[in-house]
Amino acid sequence: MSKFFAFLTVLFILVSCKKDKSREVSFNESILQLSTHNLATYSFRSNSKYLVVFESGLGNDHSIWQTKRVAESIGAKMNVLIYDRAGYGKSTIDDTPRDINRLRIELELVVEKYANGRKVILVGHSLGGMVIRDFAIKNPGMIAGLLFVDPSHENVLRLTQETEDKLYNSINNSNGPDFGGTRETRQLIEDVQYMTALPNLPDVPVVVLTGMKSDPGSTGNTQDLYNAHELLKNGVSDFTHISDTNSGHFIMIDNPGLIIEKFNLLISKLP
Repeated sequence: MSKFFAFLTVLFILVSCKKDKSREVSFNESILQLSTHNLATYSFRSNSKYLVVFESGLGNDHSIWQTKRVAESIGAKMNVLIYDRAGYGKSTIDDTPRDINRLRIELELVVEKYANGRKVILVGHSLGGMVIRDFAIKNPGMIAGLLFVDPSHENVLRLTQETEDKLYNSINNSNGPDFGGTRETRQLIEDVQYMTALPNLPDVPVVVLTGMKSDPGSTGNTQDLYNAHELLKNGVSDFTHISDTNSGHFIMIDNPGLIIEKFNLLISKLP
């Protein structure tokens, strides 16, 4: 079992304990109304050349990027947008299966609303890494750069129907059937199949961070995940891959300075 799955139980405890509402006050909250449900968005500053959009992992709302002020630090220089996918935080949810294709479509709607014609820099953690990868492949002309934070990958994100059922039932019992994490967990097997069929990333600057420290209860091999992340360089001429032995899956909590440092490296490569 990969550390992505082994850490799911700890993940929900971590999210509830680490939120600090006082750190959200500098962001402007607004609601993006879709045809069937609404997404809560939080933006900071508005005068930069690029829009930076953060995509959270399974089980996390937007505040995971504020736990150690990663979003605020990047927002000091750039127009930053963090948001809650359907079923998280103040975002509502519809009956559509919450697979990667649907999550990418809704990310496209978020970008369309807030980018105002600018290219975007996407930052994605865990399952969010799959979402931004799909977005970049489907919308190459809209991407300035990509920062992957310990992203999930189909080569290691493999599970049986029995395992998915156990995960789904556990999250459903804790958070209910309309929680975003519950609904997204039900699509994990399909997500692996979907990602396997995708072509390479577009040729834009890409930075990938891999947490090499095993999380509590993890039985996965971090080297396998590192090797999977290496595959993201196929077709990319400007690719930086950092292995961080001081971080587990949640690099934004274990080593937030690394994310900020490598984000600055990424934007230094942009015109």
